[in-house]
Amino acid sequence: MTTILHEERLSTVVAAVAETGARTVLDLGCGDGDLVLRLAGVAGIGRVTGIEIDAERLRRAQTRLAGLPAGGARVQLACASLTQAHSNLAGYDCACLVEVIEHLPLADINRLERALFGGMRPGHVIVTTPNAEYNPVLGVPPHRFRHPDHHFEWDRARFARWGRGVAARNGYTVTFHDICGAHPDLGGASQMAVYRRGDQSP
Repeated sequence: MTTILHEERLSTVVAAVAETGARTVLDLGCGDGDLVLRLAGVAGIGRVTGIEIDAERLRRAQTRLAGLPAGGARVQLACASLTQAHSNLAGYDCACLVEVIEHLPLADINRLERALFGGMRPGHVIVTTPNAEYNPVLGVPPHRFRHPDHHFEWDRARFARWGRGVAARNGYTVTFHDICGAHPDLGGASQMAVYRRGDQSP
């Protein structure tokens, strides 16, 4: 993906988080801290926690976060698996997975669902993932993925089937959005699902 698309994706997710009214936010698979840095400066957010399994990326994120100005959100990082529920991460207002699920083996997707939606149960969950239909626009050859570390890339219909199933099984509602471009037939470069737990106000 290009830097322009990456920036657009992050801006879209930050706006979606702000729309939920969340004060506490989890960034699951936070990588080098791109989203954490942006969320830390959003008015109304008081705590941001980034979770990453790759210790080297987590160290890079920690270095970047050292430059945050005082007085913003409280930020913390932790090295942990996304496919295991963590009781100390329960109760967050919103959790984000930005271009993360496609890096997991398909066998781990169900484990992620149980850990996040069944165990930690944040009030809202925001998930983005590549839209496979858009790959030709990016010059990705057929039968190839955008990144060698991707285990899958779903079209919009497949993502929607998965997302609706997750919502139904765990007591959430979900809406879907094309992001990072709007081709009239192919949608955006990425796609976003926004989940709301059933007891949360619309």
